[in-house]
Order: sequence, then structure tokens, then C-alpha cells
Amino acid sequence: MLVTSASRRVALALLAGLTMLTSPLSSPSAEAPLRLLAFGDSLIHGYGLAGGETFPEQLESALRARGYAVQVLNGGNSGDTTAAGLARLDWALADKPDAVLVELGANDGLRGIDPASTYENLDAILTRLAAEELPVLLAGMMAPRNLGVDYAEEFDSVFPSLAEKHGVDFYPFFLEGVVLEPELNQADGIHPNRAGVAVIVERILPSVVALIEALPQVARGENG
Repeated sequence: MLVTSASRRVALALLAGLTMLTSPLSSPSAEAPLRLLAFGDSLIHGYGLAGGETFPEQLESALRARGYAVQVLNGGNSGDTTAAGLARLDWALADKPDAVLVELGANDGLRGIDPASTYENLDAILTRLAAEELPVLLAGMMAPRNLGVDYAEEFDSVFPSLAEKHGVDFYPFFLEGVVLEPELNQADGIHPNRAGVAVIVERILPSVVALIEALPQVARGENG
């Protein structure tokens, strides 16, 4: 049978249309998940916790339960001070996140590090993230009260001051509702247990959702 050029063009057009309808790339639900980097110390890394119990894992589950296609990257490293976090920031950013939750400073406070150094290191971290045009949620920390009122006031003020300076989203205290609650912490009294992490996730979730909702991908309806 003779196939005319006109009929060939019609057949190709139909085939192209069928491909678009059946291709998984045509569905918003098939888009790659957003990548949220949780960058911090042992509170992020999951010291003493089993698989599925860490903050990144519980946060990802909570976000997906609310319809957000988000992969929460575990960028925690137990024992990190703000200086150590700054030193490995470029390595963490190699995972190409779409947004970053920064939680650092607890070990600075435990070691009585000069709050001016904590400020300087976090300032450098936030400056680097701004250069990458990455939206940030900064989680605050509070100093141990046994270090004195002056130290505590100076240390605690580091986080809101930096959030204001850099214009980033701010969650005042990462351990809100968990610190000094024995049933929510491990035997060391410092690191949250599974239930403690669940409380942290529940409390910080609205701030994380606000961060995600502001991303261009979500605003265009390309995710979730």
C-alpha cells in the first residue's frame, strides 16, 4: 500500500501524542522529590537511634504523610561544632539540596566555646548558603544554664541575630518540648530518643512546611 507523506505526518503526530500521554514524565507525581538537607550534629545524625528513628527519617515520613514529595538528606555528624560544620559544608552541598535546615551549636554550648566564634561560623555557613541561593531554616539552640547568665544570654542571642541578618526562616529552639524531659531522652539526658525525636518533628513541622511551600517548584505545582 502506498503511504503518502501526509498520512505519514498524521501517523507520527498520533504516535507523539500517545507517547506524551503514557510517559511517566508527564505526571507531576513522577517528578523527582525535593531534596531537603538537614545539616547539623548528633541531633540530626541520630546518635543512639535505630534505623527509621532519626530526625531526617521521621521528618521525611511526616512530610510525605502530608503529600509532600521530599527526600530529607541526613547531613548530621555526631560531635560537630559550628566550626566543624563549616569545614564540611561544601562536601554536604555536593548532594545538591533544594533547601537546607541548619541545626548546629549544641556542642559549642556544651564545650563553653566563645559565642562570638559560634556567631562567626554560623554567619559563614549562612553566607555560603545564600551564595548558592538556597532557602534556609535556621534552628536555634540554647546554652546550658550552668555556664552562667552572661554566657547564656550571649549564646542564645546568636541565632535570632543571624536569622534577622540573613533574612532566613527561624525556629527558636530545636529541642523545644524535649530538653529536661527524661521520658523523651536517652540515658545520657542529652540526646532525644525515638519519642523525643517525634516531638521535635511535630513541633518544627509547620516551619519546615513553610520553607518547602516557598520553593519555586512547589509554588508551580510541580511537586507533591
